[in-house]
Amino acid sequence: MVEDLAIVIVDDMQYSRAVLRTTLNRIGYTDVRMAASASEALVMMSDRRAEVVLADWVMPEMNGLELTAEIRRKDEQRSHYTGIILFTGKEGDEAMMEAFRHGVDDYLTKPVNQIQLAARLFAAGRVARLQNKVLETSAALSATNHQLEFLSTTDPLTGLPNRRAMDKRMEAAIMETCSRGGALCLGILDVDHFKRINDLHGHDVGDEVLILIARRMRLALRPMDMVARMGGEEFALVAHFHKSEKCDPAIFERVRQTISDEPIPIPEGGITVTASIGVCCYQHGEEMPTIQTMTRLADQNLYRAKSEGRNRVVG
Repeated sequence: MVEDLAIVIVDDMQYSRAVLRTTLNRIGYTDVRMAASASEALVMMSDRRAEVVLADWVMPEMNGLELTAEIRRKDEQRSHYTGIILFTGKEGDEAMMEAFRHGVDDYLTKPVNQIQLAARLFAAGRVARLQNKVLETSAALSATNHQLEFLSTTDPLTGLPNRRAMDKRMEAAIMETCSRGGALCLGILDVDHFKRINDLHGHDVGDEVLILIARRMRLALRPMDMVARMGGEEFALVAHFHKSEKCDPAIFERVRQTISDEPIPIPEGGITVTASIGVCCYQHGEEMPTIQTMTRLADQNLYRAKSEGRNRVVG
């Protein structure tokens, strides 16, 4: 008994195809499809993949080596591996080496010996399944790593980047400003009297307020700017300008206005929310700051905004 394989026979001779299928059925393989040309086989395999292809070397239009190259190209696109065995009347080491150089897994001379075919087919099928298992595992690991990276850099409540992601963006923006010019502005935003919202309306409403504020901030900034949640009701706004003369901290004034202009709807009606923002800017030609330095200066300006009455931008 053998483990069944998805096999495609490719031969322009109908009699040869029929003999091969009969032989394979006798060995125990039942999932056998037949193609009269390489192009027909490729269409067949695009509908349903094969684990092993048995192909004649010499065929009109596209020979076995050209078919092998096309299968390998499509396999690479689809993260799949197909075992390929060529049949030929050619004898000698030179023909065998040519086949292997073109990516063939195995090579049999005609007339095909049934025992040799069974052994080679078993080996090719085992290799194909092992390779595909490796590819599946690798794809699953890659997807898991991407998901873990997303989770590690994303705030679960608002969907915004978190502090870790902000630090990475700031580091890249500082280096770009230092080496290529331009300017970088960091704003630290704090929602005014947020504890009062939680106390009066509950934490569920407080969460909804933060989610809506996050959306408003995102819409108020340019697509290339970054909004990140630092924690609690505090957010970071990162804006990079390619030319120093276009550096305009007033971009954060637009964020403040967007938050406060319209009440945030809640089941009880609406809440008017304001925010205070402290800003720190770095321009090309100045001493290169650290992320910690810029954050500290922006925090100091945020405390000034709070002490001067809140609902303002200080930079």
